[in-house]
Amino acid sequence: AGGCCGSDEKQYVYGGWAWAWWCITDTQRISLEIMTLQPRCEDVETAEGVAITVTGVAQVKIMTEKELLAVACEQFLGKNVQEVKNVVLQTLEGHLRSILGTLTVEQIYQDRDQFAKLVREVAAPDVGRMGIEILSFTIKDVYDKVDYLSSLGKTQIAAVQRDADIGVAEAERDAGIREAECKKEMLDVKFMADTKIADSKRAFELQKAAFTEEVNIKTAEAQLAYELQSAREQQKIRQEEIEIEVVERKKQIEVEAKEVARMEKELVATVKQPAEAEAYRIQQIAEGEKVKQILHAQAEAEKIRKIGEAEAFVIEAVGKAEAEGLKLKAEALQKYGEAAQLALVLDALPEIAAKVSAPLSKVDEIVILSGENGSTMSNVNHLLAEIPASVRAITGVDLTKV
Repeated sequence: AGGCCGSDEKQYVYGGWAWAWWCITDTQRISLEIMTLQPRCEDVETAEGVAITVTGVAQVKIMTEKELLAVACEQFLGKNVQEVKNVVLQTLEGHLRSILGTLTVEQIYQDRDQFAKLVREVAAPDVGRMGIEILSFTIKDVYDKVDYLSSLGKTQIAAVQRDADIGVAEAERDAGIREAECKKEMLDVKFMADTKIADSKRAFELQKAAFTEEVNIKTAEAQLAYELQSAREQQKIRQEEIEIEVVERKKQIEVEAKEVARMEKELVATVKQPAEAEAYRIQQIAEGEKVKQILHAQAEAEKIRKIGEAEAFVIEAVGKAEAEGLKLKAEALQKYGEAAQLALVLDALPEIAAKVSAPLSKVDEIVILSGENGSTMSNVNHLLAEIPASVRAITGVDLTKV
């Protein structure tokens, strides 16, 4: 307030700045911050005569509208924050006390929000005329010294407990029913889900089997086509190789034919013509030898024929002589009878003995073994006694009758 030229006009500025003349202008400040108050009414009788103590919490501040700000400045300018709080606190406590006398304990205790709202509505006009605004007001605590509220609490707790038990039982019942329903629904859903899963799995397996079969068929067709194409390519390659071999064989045959022709010419020049000349010479020599051998053979044959004719003549003469001798010998044997036969046998015995003893001539030593009652002489005599029987068996002549 104040200024030059004796002006007494007041200017209110909040949240900003203004010019002030030094030593001329009077400048004062007032706090616009929120103030927290805790009004408390002890042992206040309610409408039923029950003394209770109520503690509240209020948030207030000075309003910034120009007219209301001017009112607040007129009321509190020059005072500190605590003094402002005390004025507002006393106003709130007075209204709180008056309202408590019109309500019952149950109304105050059970409906604190309504009680706090009623306090704000009653106290707001009064504090508003001081330029103060009640931002909020709540009941912090309500209690009494005769345990009235605790009794109400016990009854309420019992009722609440009863209702809670009933509610729990009903909730458990409903929960059991709902759980059974949910379980049934879950089983139905699970059955349907399992059925769908099984159907999907079966369809998947069938589709998979169809895909696998199709893949196998395509794979087999591709493999067969590959093998056929490979066989065709191999056949083409083999045909080309055969054609190459045929061409090479033709070339080789042509080369060999040329080589044969060359060798034939060479053989004709080096072998055939000399061989023909040599063959002609050998042929002429062979023909000469042949003629010579034929003549020699003819001479030998004539010689052999002459020798054979001479030998035949000799044999014929000897045969005739022997036949004549045998004839004479037979006539003599017939004439002399057994005496002639015996003479012949006796003449033949030395020769027979020589033939029989020929093997023994090759033996170095002969040992004759006999029994206990035998002797060498007896064995010799026994052998001699068997000679006539042997001669008789061979010649038919009985020596024992001579």
